[in-house]
Amino acid sequence: MTSQPKTDTPYSSGTLRLRGTDVRTVTRDVPYTELRFYVDNPRIYSFVRSDGYTPTQGEILKRLQGLDHVRELVQDIKSNGGLIDPLIVRNGDMVVLEGNSRLAAYHYLASQDQSRWGKVRCTLLPEDIDEKLVYALLAQYHVKGKKDWAPYEKAGFVYRRFNEHRVDLPDVAVELGLTKDQAKHLISVYQFMIDHADQDREHWSYYDELLKSRKIKKVSEEVPGFEDFIVGEVKASRIGKAMDLRDKLPTICAANPRILKRYMNGTYDFAEAHEVAVTAGGESHTLNKLKRFRNWLVAASTEDDLVEAPKAIRDSMQYELKEIEKKSKKLKDLLEQKKNAIN
Repeated sequence: MTSQPKTDTPYSSGTLRLRGTDVRTVTRDVPYTELRFYVDNPRIYSFVRSDGYTPTQGEILKRLQGLDHVRELVQDIKSNGGLIDPLIVRNGDMVVLEGNSRLAAYHYLASQDQSRWGKVRCTLLPEDIDEKLVYALLAQYHVKGKKDWAPYEKAGFVYRRFNEHRVDLPDVAVELGLTKDQAKHLISVYQFMIDHADQDREHWSYYDELLKSRKIKKVSEEVPGFEDFIVGEVKASRIGKAMDLRDKLPTICAANPRILKRYMNGTYDFAEAHEVAVTAGGESHTLNKLKRFRNWLVAASTEDDLVEAPKAIRDSMQYELKEIEKKSKKLKDLLEQKKNAIN
């Protein structure tokens, strides 16, 4: 049974029900300097602890105060004259389990006016509260309630509950209000990012889509180096948006294997590989390139640009046109030979 939170100046007492347990609480105003950020909070973890490094309180404060939503909280708290919902704090170590962003906002406000913003309203939980109840609290607030965790943060929460805290997957799913398959997918994507040394939260959506597609999965199993190649493309920002990966990469994967090979060896970029894949037989992509070049070449503006260019530039352009003429004749002859061979 958990103990009554210790406090000298209670504001009000009550209970908080978590997983069928009534947890006794006390709500009072606490000097903000006594409160500590929760280093295992999923948002904080994803920003400054994902590489295993444990940040200092000052580092957490600096990072949080750089976030847009914390700046917005500053204005919201200021205009409201205080918090609408108290911070939820574990008594004893005074760690803020819920409300770290609001605490960061209070730090800023207190730096402007200590007398007005020096204390924060907090609901104190017993110092010996079971860790399982702490995670049930986080899940209730951020997944079933306000849902303000990004998918990457939610996945990190599920991953640590399953792999580090050894909570059975069905139980983790129940905590978050997810199905077992949804929880399993979150874990697999998070593990994929760890395995491929990319824990950039902005890349989550790409890998989420990558692991959903059966066509992509089939190629991943059959083509050596494919997954590493796609990770490299994501890291280098060579695939526009996650929806582009979702909508276009399966088309590339399902097309002639030659197209995928050319994409992976750099002959095609992502957009070109997709264009080739969606055109009949694949090779009309080359035809389209020729048509675009011809349209540019015959345009009246092109002739004007050539003639009006400075002499040095005109000389260079003349050389390029001669080279194009030679190569064009060679390619034309090759196509003629191919045609005659077929006939």
